[in-house]
Amino acid sequence: MEKIRLIIADDHELFRNGLKELLKNHNDVEVVNCASDGVELLEFIKTDNNIDIILLDITMPNMDGFEVLKRLKHLNNTIKPIVISMHDAGNYIAKCAKKGAYGYLLKNTDQEELLKAVRMVSKGKKYFNQKISEKMINFMSEHTVSNDMLSKKELEVLELISKGLTTKEIAAKLYVSSRTIETHRANILKKLNVKNTAELIKKAVKINLI
Repeated sequence: MEKIRLIIADDHELFRNGLKELLKNHNDVEVVNCASDGVELLEFIKTDNNIDIILLDITMPNMDGFEVLKRLKHLNNTIKPIVISMHDAGNYIAKCAKKGAYGYLLKNTDQEELLKAVRMVSKGKKYFNQKISEKMINFMSEHTVSNDMLSKKELEVLELISKGLTTKEIAAKLYVSSRTIETHRANILKKLNVKNTAELIKKAVKINLI
């Protein structure tokens, strides 16, 4: 029997070890490694990309789960991430699904559901239980704004603004003038109907743009 090769990425050692011990009891699953943050996780994947599944926390230091999902999308691999988080808000679930998560579990899930999700996702299927699916659908139906309202360049600028970069830093990163970035910023504020950066970030998170 071919085992499901799996990595656990979570910054809480007790939780990591608990999951590892739980999964060790099942012959069809092999926990290959554990990581305490996204940087550590991606470094390991560079050395061994023969991984089927990542159990991925969202809130981690150095590099969070959202950034990991984004980077995994650009890697040429078949790794399937399952987010396992304490956050049950619709915007978190929708954002993870949009960024390529194959499943979404809460940290208080039971062993039976965890194994069900791992086994389903290993076969290429998605796993979002009824409660999680409802939260995601409700959020998406209430927030119909899509990425289409912003241009590709505006989305790039928005993401860099959300990371705290200044206009000058964003201009240098995108190889354009500061004036161009100010124009993009003004257009983004206008399109999202907000007055300042704080309101912009709050609105962008709420409608799943970042």
